[in-house]
Amino acid sequence: MLVFSVNLTKSLRRRSFWFTLALVGMAIAVGGYLINPFSKVIPDPVVDITLVSSPNNGTEKAVFAGGCFWGLEAMFEEVRGVQGVQTGYSGGTEATANYSRVSGGGTDHAESIEIVYDPTQVSYGELLKIFFSVGHDPTQVNRQGVDQGRQYRSAIFATTPEQKQVAQAYIDQLEESQAFDQAIATEVNDFDTFYPAEDYHQDFVQRNPAHPYVLVHDLPKLHKFRQQYSDKLKVKS
Repeated sequence: MLVFSVNLTKSLRRRSFWFTLALVGMAIAVGGYLINPFSKVIPDPVVDITLVSSPNNGTEKAVFAGGCFWGLEAMFEEVRGVQGVQTGYSGGTEATANYSRVSGGGTDHAESIEIVYDPTQVSYGELLKIFFSVGHDPTQVNRQGVDQGRQYRSAIFATTPEQKQVAQAYIDQLEESQAFDQAIATEVNDFDTFYPAEDYHQDFVQRNPAHPYVLVHDLPKLHKFRQQYSDKLKVKS
């Protein structure tokens, strides 16, 4: 996400902020978006986890990382069968699990999301398909667009051996089918600990729809997701 250096002067901060708003304004004025978000039409996973019930109070957890966690959280919140999503950090230690440390790089944490879902309504494979096709560009190494650093890497933190098997099998399937023009860079790791991010990072897109970063990056992603997966959206009451 867009983070201003503390060393910037106040005047430069103002100019950068207003320049971003001006670009956003132009995009809105012509009825479009400032950027064309990443999206791919990819096959369903051949290998998946089929559950008629779950021993974990009827829910399972999935942990993904793919760039700034704001947009990923907002997108998966809208998936039918998902009961909750929170932003956080995975891959590093508890001592460094805070934004000030993670954003500087070098902690081995990745900005991540933890998804709590009902496996009888949405499968792990279906979540993976959304993650790979719209959630982020899995071919980028240690970055997503303007966000650069290992904290923005593409990663899957498998919470069960079955999840790890399905994730790796799906990556192999996508590679064999040449679904992407470049090699998939997504890491598949065993899940250790998910550390929730600070309160101000939770539901950020929902609470800050006019934030410049959200307007430029996250709302276009949400729009693309809703178009591509209209059959997977929660039914609004």
